[in-house]
Amino acid sequence: MEPHEFKLNAEGLKAVLPPLEAEIMEYMWKVKVATAGEVYEQLKKNHKDLRRSTVSILMNRLCERGLLERSVETGRGGMRYVYSITTTREDFEKKIVESILNALMSNFKEATFAYLSKIKK
Repeated sequence: MEPHEFKLNAEGLKAVLPPLEAEIMEYMWKVKVATAGEVYEQLKKNHKDLRRSTVSILMNRLCERGLLERSVETGRGGMRYVYSITTTREDFEKKIVESILNALMSNFKEATFAYLSKIKK
């Protein structure tokens, strides 16, 4: 997943993902596999007016972005989608950092080198 936007004033995942998508990913990294219904039950604790269909739509968007994948499971209630993570949080963060640094190097090479050379471990 390549971030198409980086929000300098946002914290954590919300700097590269919309707020609800960031919350979904936070939960998915904890549980690894879940249905949209399970994610909805978790999120509605903090979002009283949240609709289950909204969670399903957002999880499908996360699939399109390559952060989640879904499979169909058949059970007593019929068919349902089961979502799972495609990457660890650490790998996702590494990819974001690489993408941002590559963009900085492409657009502001000398300033980026100058700044990075000042940073010490």
